Amino acid sequence: MLVQRTHALHDHSWALVELHQHLALERCLEDHESVVEVQSAWPLGADSRFVFRKNFAKYELFKSNASLFPEVMVSSCLEANKSMAHSELIQNFLNSGSCPEVQGFLQLREAGRKVWKRFYFSLRRSGLYYSTKGTSKDPRHLQYFADLTESNIYYVTQGKKHYGTPTEFGFCIKPYKVRSGTKGLKLLCSEDEQSRTCWMAAFRLFKYGMQLYRNYQQAQARLSQPPWIGPTALRSVSDNALVAMDFSGCTGRVIENPSEVLTAALEEAQAWRKKTTHRYSLPAACQTSPLSAAIHRTQPWFHGRISREDTQQLIGRQGLVDGVFLVRESQRNPKGFVLSLCHLQKVKHYLILPSEEEGRLYFTMDDGQTRFADLIQLVEFHQINRGILPCKLRHYCTCVAL
Repeated sequence: MLVQRTHALHDHSWALVELHQHLALERCLEDHESVVEVQSAWPLGADSRFVFRKNFAKYELFKSNASLFPEVMVSSCLEANKSMAHSELIQNFLNSGSCPEVQGFLQLREAGRKVWKRFYFSLRRSGLYYSTKGTSKDPRHLQYFADLTESNIYYVTQGKKHYGTPTEFGFCIKPYKVRSGTKGLKLLCSEDEQSRTCWMAAFRLFKYGMQLYRNYQQAQARLSQPPWIGPTALRSVSDNALVAMDFSGCTGRVIENPSEVLTAALEEAQAWRKKTTHRYSLPAACQTSPLSAAIHRTQPWFHGRISREDTQQLIGRQGLVDGVFLVRESQRNPKGFVLSLCHLQKVKHYLILPSEEEGRLYFTMDDGQTRFADLIQLVEFHQINRGILPCKLRHYCTCVAL
């Protein structure tokens, strides 16, 4: 309903996020959850609300499953199944709707104190355990920590400010019986984003099991049926919509041979490096016009004068998935722009500088080796070709929120 009302492109990355600003907690609702039931559990007068926004990591669990579960965190499962490859093992768990055993070190804030201490944690079929001897991995020291089936798991935002977390990668286990306040919250903190992502994915699998995979299948099925809004249908844009084409003949054809696709991509990349005007370039008059210089402002991926810190938070909230990006104005270079891109769960920033040669304005990220007439051209090129970037541009960040 919200997708229709906002006239947004229909895909499965839209999410309803439960936000508790007074506790600095947020989580993405699963597709099968009842919004009314979730809201009815909120305490009266609490600063809580729902936010409608993109979450590109929502179903990444079923797309890049092996990378979400590092070998070091599922080592006990690998030892018990030595004949099975890491990726195959994780896929078997997902197919059966079960969760692999996960273990690792987490920082825990001790109850009633502001002190954080490092403990060894282990997620087993019977629940989440921690070592009473701190970092000891001895199974004899493991003690039951929390009932995940009777709790919700939240990301902690601004953890250092609200809870004094040792890193920015905090999360919280909030039992259903905890209605308000911080008493009863189990606050944890990972050493890096990869570790936190692994724990959060494991908790979702542990709690919802096969229901999570059914949600994903239903979302995929909805994509194959274009929704109608009034007289026109909204099309879904995804990686599958981008194909290699050959226009050398009288009519265009789709290139299906993988080796031919690679050759075509390399040829196109080389063509963009040429100084001469090609079929994507604008006429010289347009290239120097104010319209050409400002046309990017109409694009949904352009976020104006957003700061580096706000960019990190925005991309983080919408899912640290490879290819999530936005373009913004540079704060250090008044004439430059910055392409902020997520890769391997880290946000990287690439400076885009304007330059002029023979009266023509162009933009470049590699000291003029590859030139673009405007920012739109630059983004469209890197949606198809990786270029100097670590991955292609896949999903642009949006500011839509209700």
